[in-house]
Amino acid sequence: MEHHSINYLEIPTTDIGRSKAFFNTVFGWRFEDYGPQYSCFIDAGITGGFYQAEVSFNLEKGCPLIVLYSKDLEQTQAAVKAAGGAISTDIFSFPGGRRFHFIEPAGNEYAVWSE
Repeated sequence: MEHHSINYLEIPTTDIGRSKAFFNTVFGWRFEDYGPQYSCFIDAGITGGFYQAEVSFNLEKGCPLIVLYSKDLEQTQAAVKAAGGAISTDIFSFPGGRRFHFIEPAGNEYAVWSE
């Protein structure tokens, strides 16, 4: 483990079951439950967990943006839509790549980028 690196990420969700199903379907994440109000995600590039909360997060609230990587941006965008996610910002270019933003079924905003 690298000194002072980001090691773990805890994400609030209003519906742990819906978030788990969505991220498993679209991104292949696996989960280990620690009671009904916490689930650790595995195979996500970083280990972390979803915890039950009454709030959701998005950029409009000034929250950090969690950005995922995809080798095929259009395919991932289609999978997000098929799994019940809503596209909040369509694919756009930026220096170094392209990305889109989406709202997962529990209401949290994420982004996906690619070269």
